Amino acid sequence: MSDKSKGTIVVLGSGPIRIGQGIEFDYASVQCVQALKKLGYEVAIINNNPETVSTDFDTADRLYFEPLTPPDVMNVLAVEKPLGVVVAFGGGTAIKLAKYLDSQGVKILGTSADAIDLAEDRERFEELCDRLNIKRPKGLTVFTEAEALEAAARITYPVLMRPSYVLGGQNMIIARDNADVKEYMKIILRGGIKNPVLIDKYMEGKELEVDCICDSKDVLIPGIMEHIERTGIHSGDSIAVYPGQFTAEIEEKIVRQSCDLALALGTKGLVNIQYLIYKDELYIIEANPRSSRTVPYLSKVSGVPMIELATRAMLGESISSMGYGTGLYKKPGYFAVKVPVFSFEKLMDVDTHLGPEMKSTGEVLGIASTREEAIFKGMSAAGWKMIRPKFHEGEVSPCGRTPLRPTPSAGDTPATPPQSAYGVLFSVRETDLPELAPLAKKFYDLGFTLYATSGNATTIERSGMSVTHVAKVHENYSENVMTLLESGKVCYVVSTSAKGRDPAVESVKLRRLAVERDIDCLTAIDTANALADCLASAYTEENTSLVDITKL
Repeated sequence: MSDKSKGTIVVLGSGPIRIGQGIEFDYASVQCVQALKKLGYEVAIINNNPETVSTDFDTADRLYFEPLTPPDVMNVLAVEKPLGVVVAFGGGTAIKLAKYLDSQGVKILGTSADAIDLAEDRERFEELCDRLNIKRPKGLTVFTEAEALEAAARITYPVLMRPSYVLGGQNMIIARDNADVKEYMKIILRGGIKNPVLIDKYMEGKELEVDCICDSKDVLIPGIMEHIERTGIHSGDSIAVYPGQFTAEIEEKIVRQSCDLALALGTKGLVNIQYLIYKDELYIIEANPRSSRTVPYLSKVSGVPMIELATRAMLGESISSMGYGTGLYKKPGYFAVKVPVFSFEKLMDVDTHLGPEMKSTGEVLGIASTREEAIFKGMSAAGWKMIRPKFHEGEVSPCGRTPLRPTPSAGDTPATPPQSAYGVLFSVRETDLPELAPLAKKFYDLGFTLYATSGNATTIERSGMSVTHVAKVHENYSENVMTLLESGKVCYVVSTSAKGRDPAVESVKLRRLAVERDIDCLTAIDTANALADCLASAYTEENTSLVDITKL
């Protein structure tokens, strides 16, 4: 340690982590190290993930490439004798160590170990929300299959099931009947859980999230992000728009409840809070007293150096002394949209259906002066094919090798529209049927040929659109949805069946074939609507505006 150093602080990284996660914790850890160095501290990092910047030799003063387990961390602390340890920037791995380190007399910088446990402990968190008059979905904790079935019956289906203390929605599902609960509990109990399983009433509403910086007295909210997809899809897999658009009443309630909760938790640093809006009422989903995957994205588009401010707040500085006021930060004059990126073509037997468990492996950012252009930029950059049908004789479709049929001559009145190679296949679950016709109409008006399985096709025909009925595999082995995808006539597949835990299920095979044939597959009605709206817009990859992010 140099003579001029104020002392040593140890930062815990995230360790090896699942595909698609970790970059946000790596960003946060590195930004924290840089902030601490600027403040005059020496910094040691503990992280054994070689694929991160935080483990570069010149990031911290010292790197301990050790597992993030209690004995290994304590061995490092015995050598370093730090002023304190930062656990808020290493995700679930680091947060889980807070209680143990605190029990060993180690100083946790920022939010206390007890406050972290308060956010994670179901009963304590419910009591806190009741005290603050914050609504939340009904929920219970269980340990056995019998308790899970009883809890689901009391709460009523559908329910969201997840283990406590998890990251990335790991092992989270939406259970719609007893069979789902039994299947889920068998998988979880096989893994030998130590913490309870949480069962919540699943409410299909608009989801949003807030990142707060708190100094234990004041709360700064850099921005509120609105998810395009409704609840039930992990925040890491959903399209998120900044700033979110809400009524003045809802926005005021979001800010007030977030400030109340951050202060009641005794937050010193960052806290990420997720909400849902259901029937014009605000409900809290969860609060995470740590850095989240939205922090790098929100820091960039809001201009607020969130990790630096959070690090300084951990060390006792006030938000006001750093030049910021309390409450919601000013809204920008532009929109920023985060769109997830997936790598399903590189992962065998993984169902592409999106749900509570995170599956994305990256994300892109679209920035523009309008919400519509920002979404177009984001979806285009994320790799979605922006296909607009054209009926020209002999033209080859990007969907396959089938030439398009010529436009009918004047006076022709065919019973069905020309069967172009620009097709969309619909196979949505029963609960999505009420929203199918308006979605199909968007693609129909764009000139796409509509294909659908029996129940879907009947729903579409009732709305006056021509649609080609397609058999499922068990209905016709020679001509079915699979042979249709092989034909090259389909550009997009809309498949929302949630039975994704069994690779042998037909809907999973359909989505996997779409991946293998490089056909875009949309597994949520909201994502499909967003894509259709992009295709119907005036934007193309050639006419979108160029934005200098350094001058926003």
